[in-house]
Amino acid sequence: MNVILAGLSHRTAPVEIRERLAIPDARMGEALCRLKSDPIIEEGAILSTCNRVEVCAVVRETAAGFASLTRFLTQTADDLPASRIVPCLYLYAAGDTLRHLFRVASGLDALVIGEPQILGQVKEAFDHAMLHKTTGVILNKIFKKTISVAKRVRTETGVGEHAVSVSHAAVELAKKIFGNLAGKSALLIGAGEMAELAARQLLSRQIQRLSITNRSYERAVDLARGLGGVPVPFEDFVAEMSESDIVLCSAGAPHYLIGVEEVTKVITARKNRPIFFIDISVPRNVDPAINALDNVFLYDIDDLKFSVEANLRLREAEALKAEAIFCEEAEQLSRWLKSLDAVPMIVALKEQAEGIRKAEMERALGKIPLTVEQQAAIAGLTEAIVNKLLHNPLTALKEEAASANGNMVLEAARKLFHLEPTSHAKETAPFEKPEAG
Repeated sequence: MNVILAGLSHRTAPVEIRERLAIPDARMGEALCRLKSDPIIEEGAILSTCNRVEVCAVVRETAAGFASLTRFLTQTADDLPASRIVPCLYLYAAGDTLRHLFRVASGLDALVIGEPQILGQVKEAFDHAMLHKTTGVILNKIFKKTISVAKRVRTETGVGEHAVSVSHAAVELAKKIFGNLAGKSALLIGAGEMAELAARQLLSRQIQRLSITNRSYERAVDLARGLGGVPVPFEDFVAEMSESDIVLCSAGAPHYLIGVEEVTKVITARKNRPIFFIDISVPRNVDPAINALDNVFLYDIDDLKFSVEANLRLREAEALKAEAIFCEEAEQLSRWLKSLDAVPMIVALKEQAEGIRKAEMERALGKIPLTVEQQAAIAGLTEAIVNKLLHNPLTALKEEAASANGNMVLEAARKLFHLEPTSHAKETAPFEKPEAG
């Protein structure tokens, strides 16, 4: 059996193509059933997010499998010609598939390195596939391992640390200045998306009070209601600054809203307690001259972007550690997958030996009158002999199947014992060990 993957992502396809192939939860069951109905596909799962659509499958022949997955993806967007989709696709097989899945689930292939949301989406994809019974022994093992590898990367590397969004970086800088944001107060000037994201980051750090002002007071009221904050009329925001440890400005005004004069009065009212300004407006809404005042700290969008870029470099360095984990885990999982090639041979050899044992037992018992207890004793004896004779050959078959000479060893066993592997043998994996943890 071969494990393959076909898909496209933000790295290979524009959004107008990705959105055509995206499969919402309401249609996921139908899509999985359509995938599994292809006789080439033994097992299958689909990952569909705003940034990627990928199909992972277990097939007997890799080339035929790639053709099936490509056909499945092009048919998913039947209003888009295949000639536009196919150039955007990437195809992975064997160990490359495993490493790609590990990378995706760990957030290393995300739009922002280390983004944690994708792991939950991988879990949901696995849940959907299990619910619709399109996975089996192999993909179940692979997805469980993928999830555990992503958790290991989070634990053993810093790939998910260091702020890499402007709003997150702003809050991290505030935390560096104040040490602990719990009990602090913040004023939000403006109610745009970036300001809201920063406000949510502040709230996650347990700030005590969040005030929100906006030229449209109704918008300030709406946002304050959603965040549990306090709306402030726009004409009163300067007075409100005196009660605020952190002022985040994202008003979008064409000129400075906050200057040296206003901040001088504020710092006097605060009795020189530090105040932190974050100006993420373009053009800037806070006069940079306030930085010259004592106990006043100002960071603008360029300062934050510099911090984000530095943190991205730190995450990229941590990603190298994650790659080593991926190689190690993929090698272990690849050995397990290769060992499955021995399962049909092992089952066939055990069935052959058991058939011979039973036939010889029946022949002997037909000639010698024995009690039920005596027959049971002889049956136990012959079973023990057969099991002991087969133990070493079966162990060797399983171990050698995962080696470079695995196919040669399996073929030699087939010829030596005149075996024809049973067709149902791969439906079970008797040597699979339960997942740790």
